[in-house]
Amino acid sequence: AVQFANGRLRRSDSMRFTVYRNRDTAHPRKKHRRILVSETERLSYVGNNFGSGVMKCNSLCRYFVGVLDKDSGQMEVYNAEIFNMQPLLSGRKILCLTPAPESQHARPIFPLRRKVSSVQQCVLICFSIAQMDLCIEAFGTSKQKRALNSRRLNAVGNDILNTAVTKAAANIIDAKGVTALIQDMAQDDVQNISIFLPPCNEDADKPENVYKFEDILSPAEYEALRAPAAVFVNVTPEEITKKAEDKSHCSFVLEELKFLPADEKSRDHKSRCLWFLDTLIKFSYLKVIKKKHPMGPECPHIISRKLMKNFTSLTYNNGSVQNLISASMKAKITAYVIALALHINNFQTDLTVLQNDLKLQESRMMDIAKALRLKVSKAKGLPGLENDQNHKLGTLSLPLPVQKASGNQRKRKKMN
Repeated sequence: AVQFANGRLRRSDSMRFTVYRNRDTAHPRKKHRRILVSETERLSYVGNNFGSGVMKCNSLCRYFVGVLDKDSGQMEVYNAEIFNMQPLLSGRKILCLTPAPESQHARPIFPLRRKVSSVQQCVLICFSIAQMDLCIEAFGTSKQKRALNSRRLNAVGNDILNTAVTKAAANIIDAKGVTALIQDMAQDDVQNISIFLPPCNEDADKPENVYKFEDILSPAEYEALRAPAAVFVNVTPEEITKKAEDKSHCSFVLEELKFLPADEKSRDHKSRCLWFLDTLIKFSYLKVIKKKHPMGPECPHIISRKLMKNFTSLTYNNGSVQNLISASMKAKITAYVIALALHINNFQTDLTVLQNDLKLQESRMMDIAKALRLKVSKAKGLPGLENDQNHKLGTLSLPLPVQKASGNQRKRKKMN
């Protein structure tokens, strides 16, 4: 079904309609994309069901069209979409068509009741640069889309851009002042990492309330860790030595197992925390999650679901949706590992040991630690653990330090 942005249609028999569909029928979103073209002797119109200008009514409601057979008196009902047809007032039309396979014949669009011919486009529509860009954005190859993005980024001339920026900067400085701008810059610098941090209570009266334990592990998740963490509760020194030789657990966990408290309740609590921390670090080593239970059958279902939901991002590849541990998700895992390690170690932990376990660069680890509002100081490494390194100790104490912009911003490499 169509509606015209500049008026109502008086004579439908004078209109010629053609519909184009995306070739990528395997993609879950692209396979539903359509471009509808209408031509008259005086003017041409184009409408589509994707992009920023698409009508919201199609997503909020379902539309149906009934076609009445006058001979039999029966009505057939079809699913319908509403296309908002925009007039093309300038430019030229270039339409190159090739025969389509029988399996890709276009279906009729109701209530127009005109069957689209069995053709598909080689070159879509080139009414104007803007419309061509729209076609590239919807149906173009990766190379074409990169070229389109580059052209859009370079569309504004350098002279015009410099003049506009200089004028805008002067207005902002006059309005806000230099001091306020510096504070805004400091806030923006940590914003990218801050969105992946555990919920922070800046008004906490005790360090344990800054990053609450319940925000890291819910009561149900904590209870589910009882069974798998039992191997740590009754661990012996000989077993710890064997685990260290096999490197079956990270260095932080192996070191903390040597100092499990004697009290049964405290020992069980620390064992559960260490088991989950070790699982988080092992999970961060993965790239693309292909298994339903990536951490093995011994990992409780509620913990596996937590890892997949909170620490992976969805990506589309080879016709299927996959879970991916991206760089931003790795930063989120690191933040939660540090927060849990603070609860384990009375809110002071060796960041260098965690950095080595997570296989991160020191600068990245320090950025996340500072975003967590930790005080970072130098410390002597634990016995037998990378003694040649200058270990960094992270401490969570009140009042929380003010977030500051990083003084040593890393510069991009120039490409020849």
